[in-house]
Amino acid sequence: MMSDNNDFLSKRIQCILLNIINGFKMIFKTRSVDVICLSVAGFCAGVFLTCGIINARRAETRHGVGGFETAVAPEYEENLSSLLEEDDAASAERLVAQQDSLDSGKTSSDEESVITYQTYRVKSGDMIGYIADAFDITQDTIISVNNIKQSRLIQPGQYLKIPSMTGIIYTVKKSGETPAAIAEKYEINAEKCAKVNFLDKDTELSAGTSLFVPDAELDWVTRQEINGDLFHRPLRARYWLSSAYGWRDSPFNPGKRTFHGGLDMAVSNGTPIYAALDGKVTATGYNATYGNYVIITHHSGYKTLYGHMSSINCRRGNFVYTNTMIGRVGSTGMSTGPHLHFTVYKNGKTVNPLGVLN
Repeated sequence: MMSDNNDFLSKRIQCILLNIINGFKMIFKTRSVDVICLSVAGFCAGVFLTCGIINARRAETRHGVGGFETAVAPEYEENLSSLLEEDDAASAERLVAQQDSLDSGKTSSDEESVITYQTYRVKSGDMIGYIADAFDITQDTIISVNNIKQSRLIQPGQYLKIPSMTGIIYTVKKSGETPAAIAEKYEINAEKCAKVNFLDKDTELSAGTSLFVPDAELDWVTRQEINGDLFHRPLRARYWLSSAYGWRDSPFNPGKRTFHGGLDMAVSNGTPIYAALDGKVTATGYNATYGNYVIITHHSGYKTLYGHMSSINCRRGNFVYTNTMIGRVGSTGMSTGPHLHFTVYKNGKTVNPLGVLN
């Protein structure tokens, strides 16, 4: 009797298990559950992958740590090697050692009048302003000492001379100039100017002689010229640079190369044209090449020409400012379509406008 009951229970359990298994089979045949299962599987795979990446990064990080650790930020004195490339560090240490040996025998007065130089290698992303701040000197100093003509064109890998004090290089224009006269011109200390250059205040210098003038600054025109901030763009509207400054294939004589002395700024007809710099209108008129044109004379030997205008809104003798509209864009003269021809002259010779436009 007991054996029959056991067989009955066994068969009953088997029946229940089969029903459960068949139920699961039916459930997993539905599309929605398939999607859920796939999602769960994808989630699990993502967790495992993320853990693997984190562990890999931790392994890499461990190869790049070191140094003494403290609970607070350490106090330190910045030295030259932090401002130089790694391959210049040894050179920087030598400079520091040499400077220390010199300093041991100097008075404070001597220290102020002795100039030393070090070398800095330009890095990617460097600007003259950043370099000047790092060495506690002025932009004018770096520009003048390194004879930089366009500050925007410094290149990574280029070496710059860095003096130990602020100042500029001055070249004697006329024989007979003295350190005292030069110091007076720049409103600086004459004694310091003479000592830095190992001269007497009243030493007469020959034309062409160069000396370092401590604490002096470049004049604002030269600074803006070098930094490319001297002229404003004559068009306030968006334009297309249809022809740059320099040699080009002639648009009027196929197969020939001609020199283009300015910029061609293509824009819609009638767009207002403004003076690129304050100055006096010295010529207006019509020319077979430039069509309707205006010439403005500025300070420091600069002139600007505006060509192919549809109309002229100023007269010869007018003093104009950068907010003065002098005319409108057109296509007069030798032109293939509406645009402004813009030329910059320096002492009678054309220069690339892109080098002086802000």
